Amino acid sequence: MREKELSKKISADQKLINEAKKEISKAVVGQEKIIEGFIRALISNGNVLVEGAPGLAKTLIVRTVANVMGCDFNRVQFTPDLLPTDIIGIMAYEKERGFYVLKGPIFSNFILADEINRAPPKVQSALLECMQEKQATIGHETFPMPVPFFVLATQNPIEQLGVYPLPEAQIDRFMFKLNIEYPSLKEEQEVLTKNITTNKFEDYSLRQIMSPSLLVDMQDDVKKIYLDKKIEHYIVEIVDATRNPDNYRIKLGKYIEWGASPRASIGLFIASKAEALIRGSTFVTPQYVKEVAYDVLRHRIILNYEAQAENIKPEDVIKEILAKVPVP
Repeated sequence: MREKELSKKISADQKLINEAKKEISKAVVGQEKIIEGFIRALISNGNVLVEGAPGLAKTLIVRTVANVMGCDFNRVQFTPDLLPTDIIGIMAYEKERGFYVLKGPIFSNFILADEINRAPPKVQSALLECMQEKQATIGHETFPMPVPFFVLATQNPIEQLGVYPLPEAQIDRFMFKLNIEYPSLKEEQEVLTKNITTNKFEDYSLRQIMSPSLLVDMQDDVKKIYLDKKIEHYIVEIVDATRNPDNYRIKLGKYIEWGASPRASIGLFIASKAEALIRGSTFVTPQYVKEVAYDVLRHRIILNYEAQAENIKPEDVIKEILAKVPVP
């Protein structure tokens, strides 16, 4: 695609995204960064892990985004007694039909895995194939997931009883981890009259701005955005700094137990292109890489017990890395 044609296409995509954000704001008060994070993950063809206290509209945001994007939406409430077959599906038998596949709720465009850390590891692991390979195996058959396919998992950081830590292998398969914060005083006052408790979801009269095919086209447009070799090297150095902090004079490096995997480099590569598209640009700048770095890296940097004792957060380490890794 020529530069002029691509620029025109990116501008059209940006206009659609802005329309979608405006429509989403009819139902969701504030949370602009979270909504933008969801959209960035969607057009990057990635999954999102959201951490936040109860009652911060996580479910409403996903339901609203799915509605505006014209996609199917299923919610799975994770509980300690949930089984993998409750998510994926089972091979059933009837005398008249014989053996047949009964697909689970995972077969949808948008999946909300609510309170994912309440289910045991074997259930959490049931999502691994779906998230990475975009397919699910039931019995001896493998089925492709609907296109687009997007998993948003939430976890409650407050409760300690009846929860299971997510395996690092699964956490790594989430492109982004977003931290959802409390609303401002002004926003919370608006929530009093504009909430899902006192209003029906249908009352918001949301318009469908996009469609599954449009989203897939947008994902293809993201891949066409130019990213210079110097910025590729910048991305790789940022990730390398999480593994070899001494080489970059990262003082907080002593708190890193494990650095980020190559999926972090891939995540920064794709997400920075998605950020460029959202901003209406046909090329990636170092600033776009910095914009997405926190969401891509915060769950991939494993800190040691000393960091926990001294209240050092992954965001503190990322901030120093971005300050010290040379910008091309």
